[in-house]
Amino acid sequence: MTDIQAVLFDYGMVLSGPAHPPVWAHMQQLTGLSPDAFDAAYWAPRRDYDRGALTGRAYWQAVSPASDAATIDLLIQADTDLWTQPNPPMLEWARALQHAGIRTGILSNLGDAMTEGVLSRFDFAAFHHRTWSYTVGHAKPEPQIYAHAVAGLATPAAHILFLDDREENIQGAQQAGLQTLLYTTHQAFEAEMHVRGLDSLLHPSR
Repeated sequence: MTDIQAVLFDYGMVLSGPAHPPVWAHMQQLTGLSPDAFDAAYWAPRRDYDRGALTGRAYWQAVSPASDAATIDLLIQADTDLWTQPNPPMLEWARALQHAGIRTGILSNLGDAMTEGVLSRFDFAAFHHRTWSYTVGHAKPEPQIYAHAVAGLATPAAHILFLDDREENIQGAQQAGLQTLLYTTHQAFEAEMHVRGLDSLLHPSR
């Protein structure tokens, strides 16, 4: 394994925790759609939102065309609430890496309103570079977005460890030349780091 000089984090389900079920139910009620219809409507235009083809308002108007402007505002706020449950052990590890002088970055599929909402809840200033998909016009697993993140970290791809919770995004990163680790639970993550002989990275010190 090539020496790791930087760690690149996905945001959702890596730095943050799972979606908050009560908020999902609240959004579904706001739209007036059935649970199945809301699930389908929520995900259908999501990629266009992530890639910046839709703004937050345009996305929610596509999801729930019958909603008025005030309800759209509530849905945008609730969507932030849905995806901003923290993942404390991973946030703590990121801080430990930064304290040890190891470069860190974020590479996330997020639309404009979601990014604004996330940044209102989390202070990511210590990360050396942050790639939000809507600003690039591409989303994982498209190769252009990995190239943007690698350039931002100013580190060769082969020396970057990328963490994501989706297999297709991991495969895209591998094709871009990054080292990768599929994140499921923090316990499994720590075990895999140990198996790979990366204990010094897992417990960094300056």
